[in-house]
Amino acid sequence: MKDLVRGTVHLPGTPGFDDARQPWNLAITQPVDAVVEAADAADVAALIRHAAATGRTVTTQARGHGATGNTSGAVLLRTRRLDGVDIDPVARRARVGAGVLSGRLQAAAAPHGLTGMPGSSPVVSVAGVALGGGLSWFGRAHGWVSDNVLAFDVVDATGTERHVTATSDPDLFWALRGGGGDFAVVTALELALHPAPSLYGGRVLWDFAHAPAVIDAYRRIVATAPDELTVWLDLLHFPGAAPMVAVDATYLGPADAARELLVPLDALPAPVSDSRRVMAVDELGSITAEPTDPSAGLSHAELLTTLDDAVVAALLKDPIAPLLSVQIRHLGGAFTRPSDSPHGPLTEPFALYLFGLPIDPEAVLAKQAGYAAALPVSGRKPFTFLNPSETVADAFDSAAVARLRTIKQAVDPKGVFRGSFPV
Repeated sequence: MKDLVRGTVHLPGTPGFDDARQPWNLAITQPVDAVVEAADAADVAALIRHAAATGRTVTTQARGHGATGNTSGAVLLRTRRLDGVDIDPVARRARVGAGVLSGRLQAAAAPHGLTGMPGSSPVVSVAGVALGGGLSWFGRAHGWVSDNVLAFDVVDATGTERHVTATSDPDLFWALRGGGGDFAVVTALELALHPAPSLYGGRVLWDFAHAPAVIDAYRRIVATAPDELTVWLDLLHFPGAAPMVAVDATYLGPADAARELLVPLDALPAPVSDSRRVMAVDELGSITAEPTDPSAGLSHAELLTTLDDAVVAALLKDPIAPLLSVQIRHLGGAFTRPSDSPHGPLTEPFALYLFGLPIDPEAVLAKQAGYAAALPVSGRKPFTFLNPSETVADAFDSAAVARLRTIKQAVDPKGVFRGSFPV
């Protein structure tokens, strides 16, 4: 295999193999037959042609944020070296390689007064987020991350490089906009950028004793929030620290307008900290300050149909431990509009994300299951938040799953590709 590519090949038993196959989530074990770090799209094509000719299966990751461990017998293709970024400020368009991280795109767009569709973490790949649909800070204004993809450069199951658009191949384009990595290897993508001449954001943090009042203020804010305002609620309990409650916010607009929209927070007791400020679009990662190095975790997501008094009572009935965080993200806005993607529109008003460390996995999973059973959930989840115990049927309706399977059979009948969540 080493003579096929210009990039690096790691084989079992050789130095660096274990590090090369390790995904971002250190709680995931990822068995593979080999790891190929492609130097460019030509390397990807060469590997796929070899796999198709020899009956091999390829699973693709930049850094492996969405890894599930479903890799036994596969070759792991790393695309992190495909890291080109090209910004067209006039057309408000970006072309990024499959290995480009969200924070890097933001840094390239910021000098032009533009933004991509960043989430809470700056160290996830843009391509990986888009393939999973993607929930962005600016999704209320501009929809799914995948809604903003204009074209994909891919290598198909025959090893042929192709440029895929809604016109050239509407079925494959639809599947790639949130259906996962089961259909082709994305080597680059083109996406719309959006004006961001002013951005205000940050986190306000209180002692947990103030949680009822904070949640009440949160509900009043989101009830009338314009699409430019995104507000998340966090119940937090980090090891060795007292429980806390936080409100995270971003506003695509001037600071004075943002402060007016968030004025219910000013009537609350004095916070422990308040990081809200005018910021650049490449500073968004500072709001939640998620780890930027690989770490272990167990996650569970749901979509909430309401945040009424009964939900609040259920959230506050018991301590969130052993979870580290219970996060509620306000959706609505552009998420509810038509979307040419497997998910389609998100009609649920809130996303619930439950996260814990695998110190006592059974206790964490039980706590997550308890919240899911006690709260009014719709029964589906964002694909981008699926965990290893779930499948595409947990994210999409039956019609979308059937269409994805039909497309898979048409574009990859021999099963050359294996996504983290195969259709």
